[in-house]
Amino acid sequence: MPVSASVTDLFESVPGEERTALRRAARPESPRPMLATLTERYFSDPEWIFERKLDGERCLGVRDGARAGLLSRTGQSLTDTYPEITDALDEQHCADFVVDGEVVAFEGSRTSFARLQQRIGIHDPRRARASRVAVTYYVFDVLYLAGHDLTALPLRTRKALLRRALDFSPPLRFTQHRYADGEAYLREACERGWEGVIAKRADSHYEHRRSTKWLKFKCGRRQELVIGGFTEPAGSRTGFGALLVGYYEGRRLVYAGKVGTGYDRRTLDALRARMDRLERGRSPFSGSPPRERGAQWTEPRLVAEIGFTEWTEDGKLRHPRFVGLRTDKPAHKVVRERPGKPGPT
Repeated sequence: MPVSASVTDLFESVPGEERTALRRAARPESPRPMLATLTERYFSDPEWIFERKLDGERCLGVRDGARAGLLSRTGQSLTDTYPEITDALDEQHCADFVVDGEVVAFEGSRTSFARLQQRIGIHDPRRARASRVAVTYYVFDVLYLAGHDLTALPLRTRKALLRRALDFSPPLRFTQHRYADGEAYLREACERGWEGVIAKRADSHYEHRRSTKWLKFKCGRRQELVIGGFTEPAGSRTGFGALLVGYYEGRRLVYAGKVGTGYDRRTLDALRARMDRLERGRSPFSGSPPRERGAQWTEPRLVAEIGFTEWTEDGKLRHPRFVGLRTDKPAHKVVRERPGKPGPT
């Protein structure tokens, strides 16, 4: 290992009272990532840590002896999309682990999901390696290490093990964190143009679900929405005019408004081609169809990341903009993300 420490040495660094939480176990076949809950109650607390919220694609990194791979948050293989990251995991001295992190691409000093889109659609490792879009894997947690399930250990202990277990040379990076001062870090994040901050209870266990032990502090509002149609372009515009988007309430697709900004010409043309293949005659939205001139309807299969300023009283997006397509979440699981009231306890 990079610190010349054996696995036994690493586990001996775990505080005595926590060692009972170290469990011998088989490596999880289809691990599910822990997801954060959106909140608008920002706080500072010494029992919480705060990490930069990265604008990329969530990935679990897995090493099983001679084989390494990457999984999306829905269990899809991303090994061929990011082969240089797979190589870096394959070269680790430690040969048995499951780690959690985010793959990002940079535009200057900022992570850019729009730039990462150019890699997300590639599933050929040769094409991916030839891409001009460099990627980095920011790792922030470890779930499994050397035959042991670590999910019952406190987060602060898992991070200490993670830092020593892997060699964080490019394209791998250890995700830095701060203690206590979450509000100041959020202000700094927003000033730098970052997406926000993730707050995590330092003593939290790793839960394979969405949890209030991890919270999202966002500089601007964003969420996934389902594409149910589009309007025809006007003037010199190509592709389409605006996307018609919504979210699910049970089995109902609820209309949330139209999104007419955030596209370049390449995106307009490529997305129109994909939507034409999903054309349908009737609106997929529940109730009366949206009254949009020149509306065309599609099967609700594509998921878009949308930025906006706020929700209106009648449940529509204000000032929405297209950020990119998401392939890591099924359309039927897209719901309206509502801020909870979690915080320090």
